[in-house]
Amino acid sequence: MAGGGGGAKAEEPQPHPPKEQLPGVSYCITSPPPWPEAILLGFQHYIVMLGTTVIIPTALVPQMGGGNEEKAKVIQTLLFVAGLNTLFQTLFGSRLPAVIGGSYTFVAATISIILAGRFSGDVEDANPIVKFKRTMRAIQGAMIVASTLQIVLGFSGLWRNVTRFLSPLSAVPLVSLAGFGLYEFGFPGVAKCVEIGLPQLIILILVSQYAPHVLHSGKNIFDRFAVIFTVVIVWIYAHLLTVGGAYNDAAPKTQASCRTDRAGLIDAAPWIRIPYPFQWGAPTFDAGEAFAMMVTSFVALVESTGAFIAVSRYASATPLPASILSRGVGWQGIGILLSGLFGTVNGSSVSVENAGLLALTRVGSRRVVQISAGFMIFFSILGKFGAVFASIPPAIVAALYCLFFAYVGSGGLSFLQFCNLNSFRTKFILGFSIFMGFSVPQYFNEFTAIRGYGPVHTSGRWFNDMINVPFSSEAFVAGCLAYFLDITLHRKDGAVRKDRGKHWWDKFRSFKTDSRSEEFYSLPFNLNKYFPSV
Repeated sequence: MAGGGGGAKAEEPQPHPPKEQLPGVSYCITSPPPWPEAILLGFQHYIVMLGTTVIIPTALVPQMGGGNEEKAKVIQTLLFVAGLNTLFQTLFGSRLPAVIGGSYTFVAATISIILAGRFSGDVEDANPIVKFKRTMRAIQGAMIVASTLQIVLGFSGLWRNVTRFLSPLSAVPLVSLAGFGLYEFGFPGVAKCVEIGLPQLIILILVSQYAPHVLHSGKNIFDRFAVIFTVVIVWIYAHLLTVGGAYNDAAPKTQASCRTDRAGLIDAAPWIRIPYPFQWGAPTFDAGEAFAMMVTSFVALVESTGAFIAVSRYASATPLPASILSRGVGWQGIGILLSGLFGTVNGSSVSVENAGLLALTRVGSRRVVQISAGFMIFFSILGKFGAVFASIPPAIVAALYCLFFAYVGSGGLSFLQFCNLNSFRTKFILGFSIFMGFSVPQYFNEFTAIRGYGPVHTSGRWFNDMINVPFSSEAFVAGCLAYFLDITLHRKDGAVRKDRGKHWWDKFRSFKTDSRSEEFYSLPFNLNKYFPSV
């Protein structure tokens, strides 16, 4: 209106408001879905965690001298212990819907023990099964000692004092690279059998992302059960290729990635077998190997801290109070102790792929993950049935990883909503820590791939691992660098505190400062009375 001066002013665009709890989640940590749905979702978590559970023993057991029978027993044991650890973590640990399974972080230190000279010189080690058992007992000894690190850091509250200084800014590189840093297990695994892996990846995206919007069913069937639908379809297709003889003349590596009968697991697995502690004999201890495994355990602890934060986000819970995170770490240490006692050939940490599955299904219910722990224990005892599911080709698993690791990475990026992205301090810490988080491990891993040993190469294999393993972990390098820079760069400045997003997390510094912590993280059976959280 000319001359009137009363023209309506165009509305200014507003930024999206930050959310302490992730909106859009169908079932949060304390709200379970109906039982039939919960059981199916629990089974889906079991299928997803099987990938790591099968891949690691399949790679390590033959190097130790074990055959198909030993491999089947180790997979059963790893599955059984994962079920126990997941139950303990959801009941008494962080109480988050976190699956505690095998971890790739422990593989390098385990291989060092396998290659130790003392297992190849003896005449009795000419018998591969004797060599397998001796190596396994040495790995068990190292695991048992290494578990004390997380148990002490967690239950003493030391880790609580460390994570109190974590801000949304320093959490971004840590959580993001806990997901994105596992890129080498994604598409490279798909490409090993592209005719199976690529269809799995494409169909998974079509069913989970496009189908719900095209076929308005209103029941969330496609996005919630996408993994079961797509894995069954592609698994049948892979089985038809296997039976049809498509891989009869293929190279052994191609057969290992593509065939559905590759592992010899179904024939070797017993019908019923309950894993038990010291099933391979009494553990043996070596100081150097124990120290190397301790450092590896610390790396896994840092990575798991990032994964715990991602799980709390996707479960639509409030940010983890430091004392709850510390309690979760203590129980994860008990998980590594159980891995050592039972002999799983691998340590335990938070399953990153299952954290991504929470995001895909939008179901962060604790009960669903406890049901999946029941499936793990059930199928680990009924060996033959478990072995059938364990024959899913690795290329299908790698296709699932592409989506799940990406979700965890983006969960880390979502904490940027609490930070001031116009601050040069923020830009420096974010950019430098994420760049170095990719660049440093790339150098270490590339060096190892070309030379067959890491940049630190002395006669003490255990000492090499103590340096090479931490610097080969993307999440560890990025997380530690971001944490150090964030707490040392002009932290006292009041404006900087807001730039880091620390004021958003103030109310979650302690268990008692926000009433929702009680709802999400308090212990069951009134145990909070005896073990109060601070």
